[in-house]
Formats: sequence, structure tokens, C-alpha cells
Amino acid sequence: MVLFFTSNAVTPSATIYMGRDKVENEELIKYAWPQDVWFHVDKLSSAHVYLRMTEGMSWESIPQTLLKDCAQLVKANSIEGNKKDNLTVIYTPADNLKKTGDMAVGQVSFHNDKKVKRVHVAERENPIVNRLNKTKVEKVVDHEQERIDRIKKENAIKRAAAAEKKKQDAELAKAREAEKAARSYDSLFEVEEDESVPRKTGRELEDDFM
Repeated sequence: MVLFFTSNAVTPSATIYMGRDKVENEELIKYAWPQDVWFHVDKLSSAHVYLRMTEGMSWESIPQTLLKDCAQLVKANSIEGNKKDNLTVIYTPADNLKKTGDMAVGQVSFHNDKKVKRVHVAERENPIVNRLNKTKVEKVVDHEQERIDRIKKENAIKRAAAAEKKKQDAELAKAREAEKAARSYDSLFEVEEDESVPRKTGRELEDDFM
């Protein structure tokens, strides 16, 4: 079972989720989306909390209000951490999580330690935790099917974008050809002046018509 929360600290609202237990955490590590950010209390046991970033959001510049929501939710779901003040919550892109066969259930490390950021949590803020808990929904998730559906959707978006670019490129090429043809057509009516032929005077020009 996966627990989902909705944070209205940003607009549009963001989804935060976590596993009910360490077994479910293993599934989340495996199936987290590329746009997910993982949160955990540093050096203490806690829930693995994930933020699904909204479009255009970067993990390095998560709005402070949303960052606080995630950090408070992690603290509240740490047996030891929930009782302590002044603790640290670490977070990193989900694809930076490293899992090897010799690790215990729920244990992770990182591919790149430089991609791990920290946020200080002075104390538990009940208004935030209560607000998030009111949005909690528990769901059974078919992670494999969800991944298949996500990839299909992402591929459809990529194909549509590629088709639109191809269309725009074709229109641009057509416009350039039309412009080139127009210049070529105009050149047919350009009479080059022969410098070897003496220019006639006004009187001579008049005599031509007499």
C-alpha cells in the first residue's frame, strides 16, 4: 500500500507519497519516476518520502514552502526523529538512489553524493503535519503497469513534439523556397546597364522620336 498526500503549499498542488512499510519502500526505490525526489531523515530511521515534482520544477530549486511540507512529513514519520528537535532531512533525485544486493531491506546509498541536499528542521510543526494528513489517501499501486503507462504517455508526447517540429521545419523550408523563387523571378526584370554603350544626351533622345 502506498500513502499519498497533497500539498497545497504550491500552485498547482503537488503530490507527496511514501510506502507504508520497508517492504513497500523497496518497490518505491525500484519504480520511482524520473521527476520524483526522495526525502529521508539523516542518520535516523524514517519513512522514505517522495515528492513528485510538477512540470517545470527543478529538484535544486523546490519552493521553500513545499520543501518544508516534505521535511515535516518525513520527521513526523520517523519514530525517533519525531521526538527530536534540530534534525536534518536529506533529499536527492530518485534516480540518484543506489541499491545493491548486499543492502538490507529499505537501505539505500547514492550514485553521486554531490547530488544530495540537506534541510534543517528545527521542530515539528503540527499545523503542517495535520494539513497534510487530512489529504492522506491509501492506494494499492500496480507499479509495473504504472511505469508502462507512464512510458507510453511520455513517448506519445515525444512523438507529437517531433511531428510538430517536422511540420514547422517543412513550413520554414517551403517559405525559404518561395522567397528564393521570388528573388529569382524579380531578377528577370532587372536590366543591367552596358557601360560600353555611350549614354545619349537629351537632344539625341528627342531625335530618336523624330
